[in-house]
Amino acid sequence: QVQLVESGGGLVQAGGSLRLSCAASGRTFSRYAMGWFRQAPGKEREFVAAISRSGDSTLYKDSVKGRFTISRDNAKNTVYLQMNSLKPEDTAVYYCAADSRLQNALSASAYDYWGQGTQVTVSS
Repeated sequence: QVQLVESGGGLVQAGGSLRLSCAASGRTFSRYAMGWFRQAPGKEREFVAAISRSGDSTLYKDSVKGRFTISRDNAKNTVYLQMNSLKPEDTAVYYCAADSRLQNALSASAYDYWGQGTQVTVSS
């Protein structure tokens, strides 16, 4: 079992930055690839970014490339999402997730555990 707790969301003006954190319980954090997803009102949950177990490989949604950076600290059982140059269309609840099977990092169904989410609101 892995429990995930996100933090760092909030209200920010367009062009601003936020850093999301996701703290994981347990001693097996390094066994999981990690992902960030987001869900806006009335829309499906969508992939944002993913990082491999060691942190040496990352994937990004095209619209966030160059603006968002995913990273992890296995010693602290934490994954981060640094979000710069935020846009109103980035407004959503952001979720972190843990994936033990490493089958499809882009698909929400591939992830085993989810956090409760943190709200990010970007004003224009």
